[in-house]
Parts: sequence; C-alpha cells; structure tokens
Amino acid sequence: MVKGARFDMRELILGGARSGKSALAEKIALESGLAVTYIATATAGDEEMAGRIAHHRERRPGGWGLVEEPLRLAATLQGAAAPGRCLLVDCLTLWLNNVIAGEALFQRERKALLEILPALPGRVILVSNEVGMGIIPLGELTRRYCDEAGRLHQELAQICDRVTLVAAGLPLVLKGKPL
Repeated sequence: MVKGARFDMRELILGGARSGKSALAEKIALESGLAVTYIATATAGDEEMAGRIAHHRERRPGGWGLVEEPLRLAATLQGAAAPGRCLLVDCLTLWLNNVIAGEALFQRERKALLEILPALPGRVILVSNEVGMGIIPLGELTRRYCDEAGRLHQELAQICDRVTLVAAGLPLVLKGKPL
C-alpha cells in the first residue's frame, strides 16, 4: 500500500507527455489494495494513437476492470464508483479534447464532472497533461484548449485531496500528503 494512502480520496496527477504520470497513477491504484476500474478516455483516431492505447492496455494488470468512455465522464464515474473501489481516469486532457468541440456538450460535461467528483464514494485518481507550461499557442482553438485545461486543473486541484506533478518520472506533491 502507498504510504499515507486513504480509501476515500480524490487525486490529480499532472505531467507532460511521457513524464511518468500514468505509470505513477497505475502504481498508486495497484498498491491501494482496492478493486480497480480503469476509465480510458482516448479514441484511436490514427495508428500512432492506437499504439499508445495498446501500450497502456498491455501495462495494466489483467484483473482491473475497464470502461472506455470518451465523452460522458461524470456519468461513468458515478456509475462505477463504490466504497472499496479505485477509479483511475486516464486522461482528462484527452477527454477535454473529445468534448470541447461542442460548446453545450463541453459546458454540461465539465459542470457534471466538477459537481459529482466530491460526492463519489471510494478512491478516484485523475491523470491529466499539464499543457500550460510552454509558449502561448498561435491558433485560437489551441489557445482555448490550453486555457480550458488550465481552468479545469485549477478547479480540480481545489477539490482533490492530493495533487502531484510528475516530471522525468519523479513525483512532486503539490498538495496533500506525500506519496
């Protein structure tokens, strides 16, 4: 079990691409001793993304449950959450990419996630890409995506018991008890 682990907990793990954030989340979930359901938000739009999804799939323990849901994250969390269960969501920025194209869908799903998260029983681990540490993107859509990801991360960080930033495979706890 992870040092300082709790069974009812909300955790946000942020990091860049290939930073080790998913591996850390999987380790925490595995060491929690709880039944784990992996909630995958990615869609395989091309061969490269299909390869990324396959890599994640191969790395997961066979006993974990799997729900693939690119859009209705709040409803999926609500349906899967239970005392003694760990939900691992990978990844919020892919989910954001899936819902941001439709303004009504984005607003509804974002609001639902922020409202339901504090009330969920069990443990929830959210993985997301920290995209706001680089230069300001040139395109309007990319700027909006980065802005919305940053706003979402800020609101989730207020809700979550622990927030961890991962760089080069090294976790830095920004909020909450150390790992």
